Amino acid sequence: MTIAADNAPRHLLIVDDDDRIRDLLKQYLTRHGFRVTTAASAATTRRLLETLDFDLLVIDVMMPGEDGLSLTRWLRARPGMAGTTPVLILTARDLADDRIAGLRLGADDYLAKPFEPEELVLRIEAILRRVTTPVSARVVGLGLCSFDVTRGELNGADGPIRLTEAEGRLLKQLAIASPAAVDRLALIGDGADASGRAVDIQVTRLRRKFEPDPANPRYLRTVRGVGYALTPD
Repeated sequence: MTIAADNAPRHLLIVDDDDRIRDLLKQYLTRHGFRVTTAASAATTRRLLETLDFDLLVIDVMMPGEDGLSLTRWLRARPGMAGTTPVLILTARDLADDRIAGLRLGADDYLAKPFEPEELVLRIEAILRRVTTPVSARVVGLGLCSFDVTRGELNGADGPIRLTEAEGRLLKQLAIASPAAVDRLALIGDGADASGRAVDIQVTRLRRKFEPDPANPRYLRTVRGVGYALTPD
């Protein structure tokens, strides 16, 4: 993946076997300032990725032949920066298993069909902000505490505050995305239950470590219908 210059349009690849959806998305996203290429199959996508760099891929899960999940797995297995290209997957609304599988394979976000094109634009912009925001030497303030995003270290007035590996990973995800909310499914790590209950437990524990009033969180907020958001000082 190459990061576009600030004044250059982001180059998106839309992968969907439905001609109508591809055309509609291309028109809509182009009007919103993106450069858009489309592909009707995983095979075409593979060929395009051998010769072109994209800032983000939008991949439909349900496609004939090789599906979007298999394509995402192949993409994440590519060496170097090529394997880090952001991916947003499109899924059927009632197929939660596909959404979870896509996120575990390394997709950055998902959107259930049918969807509003404006929501797609907002999700794409949120992903691109996350991947282009430098996090080196970044420290976020959380009241009397601070979190070093690079080191994954939480510090309070009396010194370091111990975090488990899972808590540190979750807090880092939220800090990088801040102030945008992160979907609960996107916060599920390998080995976590698909219901997201493990994430809820980690959030509760984190709040006890830095929130002045954990029952009424100021910094680690619940965003109804989405997930969680970190709003540092």
